[in-house]
Amino acid sequence: MLTEERQAKILDELKSKKVIKVRELIEELGVSESTIRRDLQELEAEGWLVRIHGGAKLTFRLEPELTMKEKSSKSVHKKQEIVQLAASLVKEGDMIYVDAGTTTLELLPLIKEKNITVVTNSVHHAFMATDLGIDTIMIGGRVRPNTKASVSQLGGEQLTRYFFDKAFMGANGVHPIYGLTTADPEEAMMKRTAIHQAQQVYFLVDDTKFDKLNFSQIESIDTGIILTNQLTEKQRSQYQGVATIKEVTK
Repeated sequence: MLTEERQAKILDELKSKKVIKVRELIEELGVSESTIRRDLQELEAEGWLVRIHGGAKLTFRLEPELTMKEKSSKSVHKKQEIVQLAASLVKEGDMIYVDAGTTTLELLPLIKEKNITVVTNSVHHAFMATDLGIDTIMIGGRVRPNTKASVSQLGGEQLTRYFFDKAFMGANGVHPIYGLTTADPEEAMMKRTAIHQAQQVYFLVDDTKFDKLNFSQIESIDTGIILTNQLTEKQRSQYQGVATIKEVTK
């Protein structure tokens, strides 16, 4: 068994049990104690767990929320690759939801000729879509300064009156155990509502969002299809079987 596969199985055990014992892992995986201890040491260094006497327990580290300006300068090429893939999924005449976020914003210029209707809770997205000549519906509510997203209970209720062919969503974190997360509970609520109103759901996230965790869960990891750039072999191994992921092909 490859190291990546073995460590993925260790994480699976942590997901279900929260605490694992070295002796149990030795028997289950059929490897030496030194191998298991080395695996636990590496996983601890990556922030997945904390070693305790005779085993390890699950842990996590919350990521800080960046502003739109800070996000827009990160992973630019990766975002462009992802939105090219996302744009290929949009069909003529689709009714789509486009979530707030710097990656989803890049999608709009690529789909302006497809006679679509866009519903969004983002001030930035609404302005851009309107300027591009896209039929646009803006969801109302309190605007968050960091993300320029409109969030409120009334906005969530407004969303329940619409149905979408596709929803293109953002997320701050993608985690094989804790799922898809964002920084703000109200924003998470808006995302969940839009997801439930869509026939097909796509999360547009680059590889830097993987293995990250934020304050509020949006949904579980198997909700929708994750569109991303090329992952490492270790990432593929960790997410295999728990998430549907479509990578940009080179």
